Amino acid sequence: MAVVGAVTERWAPEQAGPVHGHWQLAAPVGPATDLWALGALLYRAVQGHAPYPEDSVAELVEMVCAEAPAFAEECGPLRPVVESLLRQDPTERPDFEELRGWLRSLVRSAPEPDGDFGVLPMPEPDPARLPLPRRRGELHGRHRNPAAPRKPRALGRTLLVGVLAVLAGAVAYAMLFMPRSGEPQAGGQQPTAAQSPKPSAPAPSGSGPARPEPSRTPAGTPESKPAPQTDAPAPQGFTVQQDPAHFSIAVPDGWERQTINEAGQVRYVQGQFTLIVVPGRDQVEGGNPDPVGYQKDKEPELAPYRNSTWASGGDVKSTKVGQQLRVTGRYTWIDAAGRSLFARNFVVALGGKYHIVMVTGPEDNQDKVTDVFEKATASYKSGG
Repeated sequence: MAVVGAVTERWAPEQAGPVHGHWQLAAPVGPATDLWALGALLYRAVQGHAPYPEDSVAELVEMVCAEAPAFAEECGPLRPVVESLLRQDPTERPDFEELRGWLRSLVRSAPEPDGDFGVLPMPEPDPARLPLPRRRGELHGRHRNPAAPRKPRALGRTLLVGVLAVLAGAVAYAMLFMPRSGEPQAGGQQPTAAQSPKPSAPAPSGSGPARPEPSRTPAGTPESKPAPQTDAPAPQGFTVQQDPAHFSIAVPDGWERQTINEAGQVRYVQGQFTLIVVPGRDQVEGGNPDPVGYQKDKEPELAPYRNSTWASGGDVKSTKVGQQLRVTGRYTWIDAAGRSLFARNFVVALGGKYHIVMVTGPEDNQDKVTDVFEKATASYKSGG
């Protein structure tokens, strides 16, 4: 104790046991002790202080042996890793191979750092404030002490620029794509009161196929459709498939369609890559669509992700198009064969049912998975 001092990394419960009366059945010191040290180090590096107070060895040993593990509330995606490493019972900590896969998955799915921070000017040192005093540990949970909020100036400027960019993008989108009042809709002139829709008639000989009139409500306004119907050409290397399951979607050339299975999935497969389409299978409960909750907790296609011990997810985004709420997400997990899979998932409620588009592939080929996913979801149309 005199040599090491009050350093959390060096006082796992099994190390503190022999010098503490209340810890009579201390586990032997072994490899799990190094995992405790790694957990304390990650906690200190991310949160800025130790997970236990370090004012004295006696207090540190007392807390390590008697208190529940500290909550890593500010560690973000690392929180479950850190809290698992700081479990009091060394047999409950993850082993090295499990930890290696967990951290590798987190690193591969982590977003790229913001390049703007690399060019920020360094502040001039203030001799009056050096050396900086070391901050002692603060307890979390029921022993938590209030901490002053951090307000980095660079973060404030970045947030302001981001908000302005979003506003500018929204204005540009409205000016370019939103129909203006009184202007005709794309593809034809705006009908007048005398130009009520007529029943469709056979096209005269020699003319092209007649374009269907939009269905209308008794009030004469166009009825809402599950998705806008466009004649946009397929992207290069893709073909728009008019699937027998009553939907159309852009599929990469050469991908083989499989028969719809018992789970209601239509699969297009090429090697280790799979495009899964569920054209309306699960009913919207109570008539109130919740694609976010459905994707998170109920979607069967993501059951392997939810059941995997090595999994990471994030980048869940909600976008409203007309009256439709569309949700996308990124997910990574280890499958039953030990392969690391990467998936992009899309959910939208149409006609009282949830429609799903998901693309999966090896984690090392995230760019290809994302490219197929973006083109598939942009072209998906339900016909029923």
